[in-house]
Amino acid sequence: MGSRQRKYINGLGDQIVLIIRRLRCEHCRRIHHELPDILVPYKRHSRKSIEAVIAGDTALTVTADESTLGRWRSWFSEMYYHFLGCLASIATLLGNQSVKESSCLSQSALTRIWDYVGNATGWLARVVRSVANTNCWVHTRSAFPS
Repeated sequence: MGSRQRKYINGLGDQIVLIIRRLRCEHCRRIHHELPDILVPYKRHSRKSIEAVIAGDTALTVTADESTLGRWRSWFSEMYYHFLGCLASIATLLGNQSVKESSCLSQSALTRIWDYVGNATGWLARVVRSVANTNCWVHTRSAFPS
């Protein structure tokens, strides 16, 4: 179907341009963009930077202002229950009963997410891939006809 450019900002603050494939779904006839794991839909910075801020990883430096970091934290806290619900549904559909259910209320939001996807580097990519590939990604863009 073609391709298009997609820009993102890496951890050093450099703007990188990627060529993203555009694919048409044979079932719904819509065009979808194939995003690599280094990106989060509708975010301008790399997944690695966002992941480091959400996890509180102080070893990595992220080139973004404090208001941007605050928006990432706010975005994750708003999306947390949605992500958790999607991951629980996917685990149930796949018959994965190994996820701990007891005493999860005492765990932090991030720890509960990590119960599903692990806490190794790339955990946010695993969340994004799982949620987006099941068509459960919440769109933050709106189109208003004029």
